[in-house]
Amino acid sequence: MKTTYLIKRFAPYFKKYIGTLIFDLFCASLTALGEVIFPLIVRYITNAAITDIKLLTPQILWKISIFYIVLRLVDVFAFYYMANYAHVMGAKIETDMRRDLFDKLQQQTFSYYTNNKIGQLMSRITNDLFDITEFAHHCPEEFFIAAIKIIISFIILAGFNLWLTLIIFAILPIMLIFCKILNKKMRVAFKKTREQTGVINARVEDSLLGIRVVKSFTNEDLEKEKFEEGNKQFLSLKKLSYKYMGLFQCMTRFFDGLMYITGICIGSLFLMIGQITPADFTAYLFYISTLITSIRKLVEYTEQFQRGMTGIERFLEVMDSSVSIKDKENAFNLPPIKGDIQFKNVDFCYDDGNKNVLSKINLDVHKGDNIAIVGSSGGGKTTMCNLIPRFYDVTGGEILIDGINIKNATLKSLRSQIGVVQQDVYLFSGTIAENIAYGKPGASIEEIKEAARLAGADEFIEKLENGYDTYVGERGVKLSGGQKQRISIARVFLKNPPILILDEATSALDNESERIVQESLEKLAKGRTVFTIAHRLTTIKNAKTILVLTENGIEEQGSHEELMAKNGIYAGLYEMYQN
Repeated sequence: MKTTYLIKRFAPYFKKYIGTLIFDLFCASLTALGEVIFPLIVRYITNAAITDIKLLTPQILWKISIFYIVLRLVDVFAFYYMANYAHVMGAKIETDMRRDLFDKLQQQTFSYYTNNKIGQLMSRITNDLFDITEFAHHCPEEFFIAAIKIIISFIILAGFNLWLTLIIFAILPIMLIFCKILNKKMRVAFKKTREQTGVINARVEDSLLGIRVVKSFTNEDLEKEKFEEGNKQFLSLKKLSYKYMGLFQCMTRFFDGLMYITGICIGSLFLMIGQITPADFTAYLFYISTLITSIRKLVEYTEQFQRGMTGIERFLEVMDSSVSIKDKENAFNLPPIKGDIQFKNVDFCYDDGNKNVLSKINLDVHKGDNIAIVGSSGGGKTTMCNLIPRFYDVTGGEILIDGINIKNATLKSLRSQIGVVQQDVYLFSGTIAENIAYGKPGASIEEIKEAARLAGADEFIEKLENGYDTYVGERGVKLSGGQKQRISIARVFLKNPPILILDEATSALDNESERIVQESLEKLAKGRTVFTIAHRLTTIKNAKTILVLTENGIEEQGSHEELMAKNGIYAGLYEMYQN
């Protein structure tokens, strides 16, 4: 992305803080004032000393000293504002961008997270945004200060000797050409470094979250090797970025020296022929020093500028990513639903464009029906259920709830009336009470306890030392599989949705835990429209309708008794399971 485009996209984040930014730039100009005026003071004193030493009276020197001290006091207060309030402005912009980035990530679909590593996204929301903060604060200040010094220096120097000034400033365009070439290379190197930082974050996250698997297979050395590979790649990219940064700084130092020696040598020639006075020449050298200092400052902040541009570019890559599932422009809130569901000629295939996972699915489900779905792995059982809350969108046909096409309803109003209990339970870091309350934010402790009782979780919770205030650990590691599943069921009890999806909710549990959880699920299912994805066929014998789903669609449909009598696919699966 072009720098001008990146700045144009980033600029609106200053809008809320435009007052702070303007005053910050005003303070920046005040800090430049002392450095610009100092050479004029030296010129005045030098000129007076050469012309008539009697002009330098103690009163004049006292007034000059007081004047310069006042300038320095103004500089101190201006610098404090820049160091404090302007930094806070940068932090606020970082906060706003992080909020927008998190909001965008919350809108993304399952497919997005399938294709993007969490570690990469974490890098964008932390490291990249920090660099943008520094850019937002420092770069406008430093570039503004440098611009003031360069412009004022040019005007004053041109007043001393126009030809000498033009000769010195003629060096700047040559320097800028080299800067542009190396800047482009630095940008590429910095972006690759950022990407590799995300790769390392993803590797660390993957290894640490799977630490139990790592240790059970004694594969610590393998993980070290994989990490070391990414770490070395990071080092090589860092070397590349420092190479270009070093070349950039060496080149600018060379041109610094060239400007200095040009000013001294050619200025001396003009001094010899009387085209410049000694006082003006002395001030001239001070202004050249000021000019070179400004250029060096720009060089120092060029690295920060490029890091900021890289951060903004990576930020925009996420912000500009399309959200495939979102509310239609005229979507409405779904009213309280009964639970009638219709699949009409539903087709679905994933973004990779391969053959359909589901083809021509037609199904009528009435309020309170218990529908079980069985079939071989990869047959589309979970996918079919994921279409109901629009975790994925159908690629053909339509799904209706109470006669309303789900694409016409807002996602929030749709998903708020559907409960999902999955095989892989995710508990957030926090207490048991907080995890149950996730089903109904703001629920009272009495509601939480009632939901736990209905889920059969109250008994084990109350035996814990801290009860409902027990910390569950990262991803709930302090609880057993059965305990975690009962908490997830309590969460759905608290939500109280009319439609329920049970995605192999007991398949990973031992027999005792399965019995307890199955009892909880039976309580939860009463009075609701339920879709059960079954692994253990004995748990769905009482379902009103069992669907046998294959790559050809719904191959068989009926009750357990009806399907066993057909002696087809379901009967074969059931007999195999029994054996």
